[in-house]
Amino acid sequence: MRDGIVLRVNGLTKRYGEGCPACRGPSEGSEPRHNYCPLCGTVHAVRGATFDVARGEALGIVGESGSGKSTILKCLYFDEEPTSGSAYLSDFQDGKADVFSVSSQQRRAIRNRLLGKVYQNPMEGLRMDFSCLANVAEKLIAAGGRKVATMESRVRDLLDYVTIPATRMRDAPAGFSGGMQQRVQIAKALSSNPPLLLLDEVTTGLDMSVQARVLDLIRILRQEMSIAMLLVSHDLGVVRMLADRTLVMLDGRIVEQGLTDQVLEDPQHPYTQELVHAML
Repeated sequence: MRDGIVLRVNGLTKRYGEGCPACRGPSEGSEPRHNYCPLCGTVHAVRGATFDVARGEALGIVGESGSGKSTILKCLYFDEEPTSGSAYLSDFQDGKADVFSVSSQQRRAIRNRLLGKVYQNPMEGLRMDFSCLANVAEKLIAAGGRKVATMESRVRDLLDYVTIPATRMRDAPAGFSGGMQQRVQIAKALSSNPPLLLLDEVTTGLDMSVQARVLDLIRILRQEMSIAMLLVSHDLGVVRMLADRTLVMLDGRIVEQGLTDQVLEDPQHPYTQELVHAML
């Protein structure tokens, strides 16, 4: 793997259904606005996605609902099994092993030690009836932590970093606001010092003032930790603020990519032009 690359994805494809000659033949995907086959009912969620993420870089993925952007994160975090394609992490076996092809035990180790994920819905990333301390410690234990005092100190530092008051550390996230729940998720995702953080629509559903605080926290993380981020959002304002480069997806395909300012200021693909025009 080229120096400086933390993640390389080649031809990632996720298909829901077996497909048929009409949708899997040589002309598959000739019209990118249609990723559903009316003949067999197959949904082509992601089709041949190829991209790199550099160490310390924030890569944004934008597109309308159903474009496949969140499915990419699900496959990379092993929440979904990809249909085909490969992915390589430089911190796993020197970037020489396809993480989609390794054993389930190795996948768990990758997920627990090399990746962190913040879900759009905090209920997917947190145990709502467990304390904040327990939620973050759970990932530390999964990553191999065994010393209680060391883990508790680490959790306290992380929760303090994401501005969860010490008086609330033993409270369950079920009683927290949406913004606080997202900050607990961020603390949990960072607990094992992963080189890559996956962020899936982390500000959706939050009030504007809460969104601003969460985005400021993420921006500080990048500055202080130099962590690589793969950021999925439908909000071009969020991507403009956080992402160095941006991929634009339409019905499972990457239709445009480049430096974020370049993509948003001078979009080349008609769909990207529509997105940018809608934001104005």
